Amino acid sequence: MPDFFVEVRYRPGRIIGFRGFPLSLLRIQFDFMKYFVIAGEPSGDLHASNLIKGLKRHDPEASFRFAGGDLMQAAAGVEPVVHYKDMAFMGLWDVLTHLRTINRNFNRIKRDIKAFAPDAVILVDYPGFNLRMAKWAKKQGLKVFYYISPKLWAWKEGRVEIIRRYVDRMLVILPFETDYYKKHGIEVTYVGNPVKESVENFNPSPEKVFRSSHRLSDKPLIALLPGSRKTEIKMMLPVMKELAAYYPAYEFVIAGAPSLTRTDYEPYLQNSGIKILWNATYDLLSHAHAAVVTSGTATLETALFRVPQVVGYRTYKWQYELGKLFVKIDYFSLVNLILNRPAVPELLQDEFNPDKIRRELDAVLAGPNRNEMLKNYEALREKLGPLSPSDRAAEEIIGRLTGSLKTIE
Repeated sequence: MPDFFVEVRYRPGRIIGFRGFPLSLLRIQFDFMKYFVIAGEPSGDLHASNLIKGLKRHDPEASFRFAGGDLMQAAAGVEPVVHYKDMAFMGLWDVLTHLRTINRNFNRIKRDIKAFAPDAVILVDYPGFNLRMAKWAKKQGLKVFYYISPKLWAWKEGRVEIIRRYVDRMLVILPFETDYYKKHGIEVTYVGNPVKESVENFNPSPEKVFRSSHRLSDKPLIALLPGSRKTEIKMMLPVMKELAAYYPAYEFVIAGAPSLTRTDYEPYLQNSGIKILWNATYDLLSHAHAAVVTSGTATLETALFRVPQVVGYRTYKWQYELGKLFVKIDYFSLVNLILNRPAVPELLQDEFNPDKIRRELDAVLAGPNRNEMLKNYEALREKLGPLSPSDRAAEEIIGRLTGSLKTIE
């Protein structure tokens, strides 16, 4: 009787191949998963890095390639194909003036995906770029997962058809998004909210250490979060800066965006004395008494740190007027959208001015308005649920690739 050569091909959760030959050999061939992840801005870098960690927990031998930032690099252990600092363009004008760079990045990533031949392409937010990439990747026969949905429920609903045709599974992070996509007949899974996960896993510095290391006074802190893009800084920071003169009993501190430098902020501060802190946003929110926040992910982070806030947004007048024709939501801050009620004050465009901000800020610095907002924050935490999105999304991706999915809807 001849001996048999046995080849077993393995992937997480199952054996995917088995065959025998009459040879005096025994061999096991491990064929581990490969993932290509794309994030185009700082918040995406953070959440994608946690997803990579989740994938590694469930698939320790997996390999990664990615477009993103330093946090993803630390999690994946390899350098980015393209850094998000070369990708973070926002608004029609910003995109039009950087089309050459955007196309160069797109082609570079395509080449790297072809060479890497991943089992899955995982797209993280950044819809203008990633929806285009979904279409290309699916046509290459690749599995496409989308983690952190584009805000199609706010505008550009026509993009739903792109998702239907080119995305295998939407992994959403806002509870109301499940009903939205199911209404359009699209496969969707709510995996929990990564902002909540990041906040809950954060260990703040002791307040005395934090103040001492950043040379802050003993005054109560008001955090200023003007955004992560140059256009947002230009539109929001000059208004925020004026507030400091009206509140001498407080110290105003700016949370610096990791994608920007001091020179991006200084033209709008005019020797105001307001400090800018980098890589310390969560520490700042941990110790802040109140905040003025540009609408976006930061509003949710501020709420989860239980910091009363005033939310605002300003853009170019023509962009605002154009946007009014398409945006179809009752609220523009994530806090109010999730709770479906005006839990935090919102000041849009011309309403975002020092007088109206002061009125709203005064109301949340102390008294019943502050207490009511904190109660709303507790309701928000409950609504986001107990799921760990980095693990839940990793289980969903690996399970669908291997056929070993344990459904948790």
